Amino acid sequence: MRPRRPPQPLPPPAPASPPLRLLVADDNPVVRAGLTALLSAHPDTTVVAEARDGREAYEEAVRHRPDVILLDVRMPGLDGISALPHLVGLAPVMMLTYSHETETVREALRLGAGGYLVHGEFTTEQLVRAVRDVREGRPHVTPGAARALLEGLRGDAPAHTPPQLASAEHPLSSNPLSHLQPSVGQSFRSRFRLSSREAEIMDLIASGMTNQQIAAACFISEKTVKNHINRIFAKLHSTTRSQATAKWLGVA
Repeated sequence: MRPRRPPQPLPPPAPASPPLRLLVADDNPVVRAGLTALLSAHPDTTVVAEARDGREAYEEAVRHRPDVILLDVRMPGLDGISALPHLVGLAPVMMLTYSHETETVREALRLGAGGYLVHGEFTTEQLVRAVRDVREGRPHVTPGAARALLEGLRGDAPAHTPPQLASAEHPLSSNPLSHLQPSVGQSFRSRFRLSSREAEIMDLIASGMTNQQIAAACFISEKTVKNHINRIFAKLHSTTRSQATAKWLGVA
């Protein structure tokens, strides 16, 4: 009989990745304390510094070099939008705020914010995942911010008036009830028969978001987003995002 070989030792477990080091900037001490307690209690994250305004956020970021900065918009002194261009060179920045006005969201993303989360629109686990994703360059936008982007896009779109309604001689032009007719975009939408989820995703496509951004906003996988888009394109008889957007907004 051959002697039994001694059992091979198991490989050592892979070392756990260190928690992400975060800086929380918010002028409300209750919000700061709540976020710090929430995030520091999670094994994947820890808060290494807090700040009450944009200037203090910059000073703390230089001192501690966090992995991600969570930044409020409205703060006394130097606000979040004003501080943002100076902070993005130090660490990825995720806006974490109650503000979801269209211009604020667009300006924050234009200035380099890696994500925009509106309070009340995410769970603790979603917040932790968003922080990690922003650190890796994967953007996160909650529904309120996504809607603001969409409203901005629609506000930028040129008004579309069908030629037959532009004529003063058309019988509807003098109809006092003509303003109650559904808009072209609305009539197109009802014809396409998109589900509520498909309509939500088509809204995000129209706002210019990528599949990755849509997946983050809807908290679904990119594969699921692609499946939805395939069905949306089939219903809109489109092969590209620009074609689908033009039809969805009623400007095709």
